[in-house]
Amino acid sequence: MLRLIVISISLLVYTSSYAQRIKGSDTVLPLTQAVAETYMDKYPQRTVTVTGGGSGVGISSIMEGTTDIAMSSRPIKFSEKIKLKKSNNELEEVIVAYDALAVIVNPSNPVKKLTKDQLEKIFRGKIKNWKEVGGNDMKIIVYSRETSSGTYEFFKESVLNNKNYMAGVLSMPATGAIIQSVSQTKGAIGYVGLAYLSPKVKALSVAYKDNKYVYPSMANGSNKSYPIVRPLFYYYNKKYSEKNMPFINFILSDAGQNIIKKGGYIPVK
Repeated sequence: MLRLIVISISLLVYTSSYAQRIKGSDTVLPLTQAVAETYMDKYPQRTVTVTGGGSGVGISSIMEGTTDIAMSSRPIKFSEKIKLKKSNNELEEVIVAYDALAVIVNPSNPVKKLTKDQLEKIFRGKIKNWKEVGGNDMKIIVYSRETSSGTYEFFKESVLNNKNYMAGVLSMPATGAIIQSVSQTKGAIGYVGLAYLSPKVKALSVAYKDNKYVYPSMANGSNKSYPIVRPLFYYYNKKYSEKNMPFINFILSDAGQNIIKKGGYIPVK
Protein backbone atom coordinates (compact mmCIF):
# COMPACT_ATOMS: atom_id res chain seq x y z
CA MET A 1 0.00 0.00 0.00
CA LEU A 2 2.79 2.40 0.93
CA ARG A 3 4.55 1.66 -2.35
CA LEU A 4 1.43 2.59 -4.36
CA ILE A 5 1.15 5.93 -2.58
CA VAL A 6 4.78 6.78 -3.35
CA ILE A 7 4.31 5.92 -7.03
CA SER A 8 1.20 8.12 -7.23
CA ILE A 9 2.99 11.10 -5.72
CA SER A 10 5.94 10.65 -8.12
CA LEU A 11 3.63 10.70 -11.12
CA LEU A 12 1.96 13.87 -9.86
CA VAL A 13 5.29 15.66 -9.50
CA TYR A 14 6.44 14.50 -12.93
CA THR A 15 3.35 15.72 -14.74
CA SER A 16 3.24 19.12 -13.03
CA SER A 17 6.92 20.04 -13.36
CA TYR A 18 9.25 20.45 -16.33
CA ALA A 19 12.30 22.26 -17.63
CA GLN A 20 11.72 24.42 -20.69
CA ARG A 21 14.38 25.81 -23.04
CA ILE A 22 13.89 29.07 -24.94
CA LYS A 23 16.58 30.36 -27.30
CA GLY A 24 17.16 32.91 -30.07
CA SER A 25 16.71 36.61 -30.73
CA ASP A 26 18.67 39.04 -28.54
CA THR A 27 15.83 41.53 -29.08
CA VAL A 28 13.26 39.15 -27.59
CA LEU A 29 15.66 37.96 -24.88
CA PRO A 30 15.04 40.64 -22.19
CA LEU A 31 11.24 40.45 -22.37
CA THR A 32 11.32 36.64 -22.22
CA GLN A 33 13.70 36.67 -19.24
CA ALA A 34 11.45 39.11 -17.37
CA VAL A 35 8.31 37.07 -18.06
CA ALA A 36 10.11 33.80 -17.20
CA GLU A 37 11.12 35.13 -13.77
CA THR A 38 7.52 35.97 -12.86
CA TYR A 39 6.31 32.68 -14.36
CA MET A 40 8.74 30.61 -12.26
CA ASP A 41 7.78 32.57 -9.13
CA LYS A 42 4.17 31.65 -9.80
CA TYR A 43 4.96 28.04 -10.72
CA PRO A 44 8.06 27.06 -8.65
CA GLN A 45 8.00 23.49 -9.97
CA ARG A 46 8.68 24.72 -13.52
CA THR A 47 12.10 25.82 -14.82
CA VAL A 48 12.55 28.07 -17.84
CA THR A 49 16.05 28.60 -19.27
CA VAL A 50 16.40 31.56 -21.66
CA THR A 51 19.47 32.21 -23.86
CA GLY A 52 20.19 34.50 -26.82
CA GLY A 53 22.34 34.05 -29.90
CA GLY A 54 20.14 35.56 -32.62
CA SER A 55 16.94 34.67 -34.46
CA GLY A 56 18.71 32.34 -36.89
CA VAL A 57 20.32 30.45 -34.03
CA GLY A 58 16.96 30.04 -32.31
CA ILE A 59 15.21 28.68 -35.39
CA SER A 60 18.14 26.36 -36.18
CA SER A 61 18.06 25.10 -32.60
CA ILE A 62 14.37 24.26 -32.70
CA MET A 63 14.86 22.40 -35.99
CA GLU A 64 17.68 20.44 -34.32
CA GLY A 65 15.57 19.75 -31.26
CA THR A 66 17.90 21.58 -28.85
CA THR A 67 15.33 24.18 -27.76
CA ASP A 68 11.60 24.10 -27.08
CA ILE A 69 10.76 27.64 -28.17
CA ALA A 70 12.67 29.80 -30.67
CA MET A 71 12.61 33.57 -30.16
CA SER A 72 12.76 35.51 -33.42
CA SER A 73 12.59 39.15 -34.46
CA ARG A 74 11.82 38.13 -38.05
CA PRO A 75 9.39 35.71 -39.72
CA ILE A 76 10.68 32.24 -40.54
CA LYS A 77 12.34 32.06 -43.97
CA PHE A 78 11.07 30.01 -46.90
CA SER A 79 14.30 27.95 -46.88
CA GLU A 80 13.74 27.13 -43.19
CA LYS A 81 10.17 26.03 -43.94
CA ILE A 82 11.48 23.66 -46.62
CA LYS A 83 13.94 22.09 -44.13
CA LEU A 84 11.14 21.62 -41.64
CA LYS A 85 8.90 19.99 -44.21
CA LYS A 86 11.62 17.53 -45.16
CA SER A 87 12.04 16.53 -41.52
CA ASN A 88 8.27 16.10 -41.08
CA ASN A 89 8.12 18.87 -38.49
CA GLU A 90 5.72 21.80 -38.36
CA LEU A 91 6.26 25.00 -36.41
CA GLU A 92 3.57 27.14 -34.86
CA GLU A 93 4.07 30.92 -34.97
CA VAL A 94 2.97 33.27 -32.18
CA ILE A 95 3.40 37.06 -32.06
CA VAL A 96 4.22 37.90 -28.43
CA ALA A 97 5.03 41.64 -28.72
CA TYR A 98 6.01 44.44 -31.10
CA ASP A 99 9.24 46.42 -31.14
CA ALA A 100 10.18 49.84 -32.46
CA LEU A 101 13.68 49.84 -33.93
CA ALA A 102 15.57 52.99 -32.92
CA VAL A 103 18.39 54.52 -34.97
CA ILE A 104 21.08 55.70 -32.55
CA VAL A 105 24.13 57.99 -32.63
CA ASN A 106 26.69 59.21 -30.12
CA PRO A 107 25.18 61.78 -27.70
CA SER A 108 27.73 64.40 -28.84
CA ASN A 109 26.39 64.26 -32.42
CA PRO A 110 24.24 67.37 -33.16
CA VAL A 111 22.13 65.52 -35.76
CA LYS A 112 18.66 64.83 -34.36
CA LYS A 113 16.72 63.50 -37.35
CA LEU A 114 17.14 61.66 -40.66
CA THR A 115 14.89 60.70 -43.54
CA LYS A 116 14.53 57.15 -44.78
CA ASP A 117 16.48 58.09 -47.92
CA GLN A 118 19.34 59.48 -45.82
CA LEU A 119 19.40 56.35 -43.66
CA GLU A 120 19.51 54.11 -46.70
CA LYS A 121 22.39 56.07 -48.20
CA ILE A 122 24.33 56.07 -44.91
CA PHE A 123 24.01 52.32 -44.33
CA ARG A 124 24.80 51.60 -47.97
CA GLY A 125 27.90 53.82 -47.91
CA LYS A 126 26.57 56.50 -50.26
CA ILE A 127 26.69 59.20 -47.55
CA LYS A 128 30.00 59.02 -45.71
CA ASN A 129 30.30 62.26 -43.74
CA TRP A 130 27.94 63.78 -41.16
CA LYS A 131 28.21 67.22 -42.80
CA GLU A 132 26.17 65.81 -45.72
CA VAL A 133 23.14 65.50 -43.39
CA GLY A 134 23.58 68.69 -41.36
CA GLY A 135 26.16 67.47 -38.87
CA ASN A 136 29.83 68.13 -38.18
CA ASP A 137 32.64 67.43 -40.66
CA MET A 138 33.20 63.92 -39.39
CA LYS A 139 33.37 60.44 -40.93
CA ILE A 140 30.30 58.25 -40.40
CA ILE A 141 31.09 54.92 -38.70
CA VAL A 142 28.31 52.42 -39.42
CA TYR A 143 27.48 49.64 -36.94
CA SER A 144 25.09 46.78 -37.65
CA ARG A 145 24.04 43.46 -36.17
CA GLU A 146 25.58 40.34 -37.67
CA THR A 147 23.87 38.51 -40.52
CA SER A 148 22.32 35.78 -38.30
CA SER A 149 20.32 38.46 -36.50
CA GLY A 150 16.65 39.01 -37.30
CA THR A 151 17.19 42.69 -36.52
CA TYR A 152 19.83 42.84 -39.27
CA GLU A 153 17.37 41.38 -41.76
CA PHE A 154 14.44 43.54 -40.68
CA PHE A 155 16.49 46.75 -40.98
CA LYS A 156 17.72 45.64 -44.41
CA GLU A 157 14.16 45.02 -45.56
CA SER A 158 12.47 48.05 -43.98
CA VAL A 159 15.14 50.74 -44.36
CA LEU A 160 17.41 49.55 -47.18
CA ASN A 161 14.64 48.13 -49.39
CA ASN A 162 16.47 44.78 -49.37
CA LYS A 163 19.63 46.33 -50.80
CA ASN A 164 23.01 45.32 -49.37
CA TYR A 165 24.70 47.09 -46.49
CA MET A 166 27.94 48.94 -47.27
CA ALA A 167 31.07 46.79 -47.53
CA GLY A 168 32.72 48.43 -44.54
CA VAL A 169 29.85 48.02 -42.06
CA LEU A 170 31.01 46.90 -38.60
CA SER A 171 29.00 43.83 -37.56
CA MET A 172 28.31 43.36 -33.86
CA PRO A 173 27.40 40.02 -32.23
CA ALA A 174 24.77 41.50 -29.90
CA THR A 175 22.69 44.61 -29.33
CA GLY A 176 24.65 45.49 -26.20
CA ALA A 177 27.82 45.65 -28.29
CA ILE A 178 26.19 48.21 -30.61
CA ILE A 179 25.16 50.36 -27.64
CA GLN A 180 28.70 50.25 -26.27
CA SER A 181 30.38 50.95 -29.62
CA VAL A 182 28.10 53.87 -30.53
CA SER A 183 28.47 55.37 -27.04
CA GLN A 184 32.27 55.35 -27.40
CA THR A 185 32.57 56.49 -31.04
CA LYS A 186 31.70 60.10 -31.91
CA GLY A 187 30.91 59.46 -35.58
CA ALA A 188 28.97 56.24 -35.02
CA ILE A 189 25.47 55.25 -36.07
CA GLY A 190 23.61 52.01 -35.41
CA TYR A 191 20.19 50.57 -34.60
CA VAL A 192 18.71 48.81 -31.56
CA GLY A 193 15.37 47.69 -30.21
CA LEU A 194 13.47 50.32 -28.24
CA ALA A 195 13.90 48.44 -24.96
CA TYR A 196 17.69 48.76 -25.22
CA LEU A 197 17.77 52.57 -25.37
CA SER A 198 19.89 54.20 -22.67
CA PRO A 199 21.38 57.64 -21.88
CA LYS A 200 24.67 56.34 -23.33
CA VAL A 201 23.31 56.89 -26.85
CA LYS A 202 20.93 59.29 -28.64
CA ALA A 203 17.93 58.10 -30.63
CA LEU A 204 17.02 59.95 -33.84
CA SER A 205 13.62 60.97 -35.17
CA VAL A 206 12.91 59.33 -38.53
CA ALA A 207 10.78 60.43 -41.51
CA TYR A 208 9.58 57.89 -44.07
CA LYS A 209 7.31 60.24 -46.05
CA ASP A 210 6.13 63.85 -46.20
CA ASN A 211 9.14 64.87 -44.06
CA LYS A 212 7.13 64.02 -40.94
CA TYR A 213 9.75 63.15 -38.35
CA VAL A 214 8.71 60.82 -35.54
CA TYR A 215 10.72 59.91 -32.44
CA PRO A 216 10.97 56.22 -31.45
CA SER A 217 8.82 55.72 -28.35
CA MET A 218 6.32 53.20 -27.07
CA ALA A 219 3.45 55.63 -27.66
CA ASN A 220 4.53 56.35 -31.25
CA GLY A 221 5.13 52.67 -31.90
CA SER A 222 1.73 51.72 -30.50
CA ASN A 223 -0.16 54.28 -32.57
CA LYS A 224 1.91 53.31 -35.65
CA SER A 225 3.14 56.85 -36.29
CA TYR A 226 6.76 55.68 -35.94
CA PRO A 227 7.62 53.84 -39.16
CA ILE A 228 10.17 51.21 -38.05
CA VAL A 229 8.04 48.75 -36.04
CA ARG A 230 8.09 44.97 -36.27
CA PRO A 231 6.42 41.95 -34.64
CA LEU A 232 8.41 39.67 -32.33
CA PHE A 233 7.79 35.94 -32.63
CA TYR A 234 7.89 32.65 -30.76
CA TYR A 235 8.13 29.45 -32.79
CA TYR A 236 7.57 25.97 -31.37
CA ASN A 237 7.18 22.46 -32.72
CA LYS A 238 3.50 21.61 -33.11
CA LYS A 239 4.23 18.11 -31.77
CA TYR A 240 5.00 19.61 -28.36
CA SER A 241 2.15 22.10 -28.02
CA GLU A 242 1.09 20.66 -24.66
CA LYS A 243 4.48 21.42 -23.14
CA ASN A 244 4.87 24.91 -24.63
CA MET A 245 1.39 26.39 -24.35
CA PRO A 246 1.38 27.08 -20.57
CA PHE A 247 4.27 29.56 -20.90
CA ILE A 248 2.96 31.02 -24.17
CA ASN A 249 -0.50 31.52 -22.65
CA PHE A 250 1.15 33.28 -19.71
CA ILE A 251 3.15 35.71 -21.86
CA LEU A 252 -0.03 36.53 -23.82
CA SER A 253 -2.06 37.03 -20.62
CA ASP A 254 -2.68 40.47 -19.11
CA ALA A 255 0.05 39.79 -16.54
CA GLY A 256 2.57 38.80 -19.20
CA GLN A 257 1.73 41.71 -21.49
CA ASN A 258 2.08 44.16 -18.58
CA ILE A 259 5.61 42.86 -17.97
CA ILE A 260 6.37 43.36 -21.67
CA LYS A 261 5.08 46.94 -21.58
CA LYS A 262 7.14 47.78 -18.48
CA GLY A 263 10.20 46.42 -20.27
CA GLY A 264 9.87 48.92 -23.12
CA TYR A 265 8.14 46.69 -25.67
CA ILE A 266 4.78 47.21 -27.35
CA PRO A 267 2.17 44.69 -26.16
CA VAL A 268 0.06 42.78 -28.65
CA LYS A 269 -3.13 43.81 -26.85
